Amino acid sequence: MKKIFSLLFSVLGILIFSQEIESFTTIFNDKISIRALEIYDHKVWYSGTNAKFGFVDLKNPQNQKQIQLSEKKLQFRTLGQDKTSFYAINIESPAYFFKINKKDLKYQIVFTDTVKTAFYDALHFVDDHRAYTFSDPDKDSHLKLAVYKKGQWGLLKNDLKLNEGEAAFAASNTNIASAKNYLWIATGGKASRILRLNLKNEKLEVFSTPFIQGESSQGMYSIDFHDDNFGIAVGGDYTKQADNINNIATTNDGGKTWTVQASGQNAGYTTCVRIKPNSKGEEMITVGDQHISYSSDYGKTWKKLSDEKGFFVCEWINKNTVVFAGKDKISVMKLKF
Repeated sequence: MKKIFSLLFSVLGILIFSQEIESFTTIFNDKISIRALEIYDHKVWYSGTNAKFGFVDLKNPQNQKQIQLSEKKLQFRTLGQDKTSFYAINIESPAYFFKINKKDLKYQIVFTDTVKTAFYDALHFVDDHRAYTFSDPDKDSHLKLAVYKKGQWGLLKNDLKLNEGEAAFAASNTNIASAKNYLWIATGGKASRILRLNLKNEKLEVFSTPFIQGESSQGMYSIDFHDDNFGIAVGGDYTKQADNINNIATTNDGGKTWTVQASGQNAGYTTCVRIKPNSKGEEMITVGDQHISYSSDYGKTWKKLSDEKGFFVCEWINKNTVVFAGKDKISVMKLKF
């Protein structure tokens, strides 16, 4: 009898905590590829191809606006914000650092990187006063990390050299993450490692991972951290999107060591992971070009929620609503638990 009740409560637990899609609505369509999102003032803000930047109102999706930051066909895969402004950097050289005023959307270029190898993969604000952005390395394989302090952009001096063929993926603006004391950068390619920056003294450490790596298309594509200890990394191989071996891993010691999770038991190549707010890292959602998946046990097991294709990036709006963006669209998913 005790076993029967135990099994019954176990099944009930699965039913209670299983998640389902309540609604999935497209709120924006355009000829654009979007790989960076920010939430502000009840709106979804995006940057994308053809120098496009704009917003869609979550309360009234018909309220939307788009501007072009340049007459050049720049591709934006980064976006960040502080209290007063948005910031976006185009990929490829020359890299222009745009600052966009939140009140009137007037914009200006505040920094330019003319080095031929400039290719900025992600932009992340630690707080309203400091941000970091990571570029592919220079010809000598030196780490290239730009920092925003006291209203000014500049390059962070360091002696770190990346391995041959090691860079990063500008897939969803999420290969940088931070918590109270650290900032992490996930690299990929022929080597896929974690670079950890101490935010107090800006000293760098490098940690190896068991993630799939060795080819230019392989490695970590996205990371997220709940606190200074627990983090999640996802990725894979964009040329073999169904492959699902060693493409998800978690850490419990701030990135020093990583444990592969759900190897061979997930939906494959993934470009973005976001931990659910106030879940203490237990719940998270991921998106890849071929799927949307969910975990409620710290990334150990995964449930595919949707086979919807063409999304690259996602962000939580609240505890049961997620916004997705990608090829030609922005959509909002409401979950019920």
